[in-house]
Amino acid sequence: MGDFNQAVILDSIRRSPEGLSRVELAASAGLAAQTVSNICRRLLDAGLIIEAGKETSGPGKPRTILRLNPGGMYAVGVHIDPSLTHYVLVDAVGTVLDSVAEATDLASPPEAAVKAMGARIRRIVARAGIDGERIVGAGVATPGPVDVQSGTVVDPPHMTGWNHVPLSEWLQAATGLPVVMDKDVTASAVAELWAGPANGGGNFIYVYVGTGIGAGLVINDEVVRGSSGNVGEIGHIVTDPDGPECDCGRRGCLKVTCMPEVLVAQAQGAGILPAGTGGSVCQLVDQLAALAQLAADGNEVAATIMTRSAHRLATAVSVLTNLLDVDRVVFGGPLWPSLAPTHMAHIPLLLQQMSVTSSVHSVEVSSTAVSIGEEAFGAACLVMEKTFSPNAAHLLLDAKG
Repeated sequence: MGDFNQAVILDSIRRSPEGLSRVELAASAGLAAQTVSNICRRLLDAGLIIEAGKETSGPGKPRTILRLNPGGMYAVGVHIDPSLTHYVLVDAVGTVLDSVAEATDLASPPEAAVKAMGARIRRIVARAGIDGERIVGAGVATPGPVDVQSGTVVDPPHMTGWNHVPLSEWLQAATGLPVVMDKDVTASAVAELWAGPANGGGNFIYVYVGTGIGAGLVINDEVVRGSSGNVGEIGHIVTDPDGPECDCGRRGCLKVTCMPEVLVAQAQGAGILPAGTGGSVCQLVDQLAALAQLAADGNEVAATIMTRSAHRLATAVSVLTNLLDVDRVVFGGPLWPSLAPTHMAHIPLLLQQMSVTSSVHSVEVSSTAVSIGEEAFGAACLVMEKTFSPNAAHLLLDAKG
């Protein structure tokens, strides 16, 4: 209970950049004033929060304002993508202090590649000159599927050889830091929850567009992960019953109608893009950007491919919004910027038309608030989430106790 209450206090302070007094914390958390004072004293002694001046409001003595101490703790975030591995170092308030991107090493055995990642993390921390005891952990975001409980990468697409890799164990051994691992789409949802608009938490779906398309889910300000940590596998939602056959046996699944590689293949088949030579992830990024530019320049075939994709993606997302009754849909991911101009011109209206709750509330549609490296930032936020965010599971008693 004490850990849960401390997380409540930390989370309340985090969500108020202007700071809160002990009286305000007691009122918002529903805790006794003495309990709040005791918790705040522990947090002050640990250097996690600071006293940031006094505030006078009405009669009585001024209230002392409490804020997070940016230097109270730090976290490292790593996003492993088939093309690039991105590292960030963030402080307690989410400021990115360092950011490094390098080509993902898929030529070396996975264990050697992970050791090299650990060495890179140690260099980033050393360069920042931070006391190692203030680094609370490293978060890692990877393509799914994953086994979150064991910290294992199961068999991600486009990463040959990374089959049942005990990533958390190896990276912890290489860095000496606690490691938290999650799917990249979940990490992106966490990043949006932390860096999005102050009133933008609550209930939303994060639609991740990378080499694949997935969905992250936040309900009541808490990230939903599912029983195995693989929530959001939406590739087999049918978006066009008359579309191409999918490997699942049905026709017109999102996987065969909306994936970036499908759009590029359609453009190549129509002769408006040259055929790729190797089909690498880097080539996919360049070709999708070229397709988007053709559509922006008025090429009718390119515009048709992109508009049709927007309609199909809206169909898939509407299944989620109607099922989950969320307030917002956020789009992001490494390949989203190429799709955004066309898709944002169509999807908001389409979702409004397809929403069964449109007479009750609207569904806000936006691109992510995190500009660059959202997955790596989200990976760092995974560490902060474990530290700051109160979770009802913390209240459960050990069945063996």
